[in-house]
Amino acid sequence: MEASTETFQIPLEAAEVYESKFVPALFADWAPHLVDVAGVAPGQAVLDVACGTGIVARTAAERMKGRGRVVGLDLNEAMLTVARRVRPGIEWRRGDVTETPFPDGSFDVVLCQMALMFFPDRGRALREMARVAKSDGTVALVVPASLDSQAAYGPFVEIVARHTGPEARSLLSTYWACGNVAELRQLIESAGLRITGIRTRLGTAKFDSAEDFVATEVKSTPLFERLGDDVYGRILSDAHEALRPFTRPGGALEIPLVGHLVSARKPS
Repeated sequence: MEASTETFQIPLEAAEVYESKFVPALFADWAPHLVDVAGVAPGQAVLDVACGTGIVARTAAERMKGRGRVVGLDLNEAMLTVARRVRPGIEWRRGDVTETPFPDGSFDVVLCQMALMFFPDRGRALREMARVAKSDGTVALVVPASLDSQAAYGPFVEIVARHTGPEARSLLSTYWACGNVAELRQLIESAGLRITGIRTRLGTAKFDSAEDFVATEVKSTPLFERLGDDVYGRILSDAHEALRPFTRPGGALEIPLVGHLVSARKPS
């Protein structure tokens, strides 16, 4: 499973779009399920790796009812700036997942939502997550399933690639790079973790319109800065037609998204 070299460093404006659009449309739907799979409970120490603007950390904190410790870790300072604004009571730390600034066995639960595919060295990242988990701790993550499983996102990626070229295809394909269950299992187990459960779930990403969907999917990534207005307009026009099956009365979209929820522990 080849890792991407895209760092996804984004400006503050894009991080604000991520929080205002992407989180309610997509990530807020998955965060409670990840917290459930991990068994987050009051009194624990929980780390949210590659936390972005912090929806998983916030969900874990709510589940813990003010008892315990929640830390959000991200390499992107813009994401952390927004996270601190939205939920100042959580501990937000800047750091690389392959060199986390925590001692061995610091956390009962280590969580990672929709981010494993972006790590340049996924095996090392998983080994580091295992290192900072306690001996009886849990590492839990969620990743999107393969692109060929995605009824709406598959056609959309083809549209963007057709208008912007192979570089964009490579960039957007990164989202789905960990979607093969057999390869994902092998990757996690090779990091020294014992898988305790894998569950495939069909979620729904909700957007106000096709315009909202395209803006959310494109403006929150480095791709947006590489597009001109004319290219963006062509993508939007084609997306209207391709997304018609997922359009509801009034123009709102309900986009299916298949993902894999995985829980693992250190071997006893």
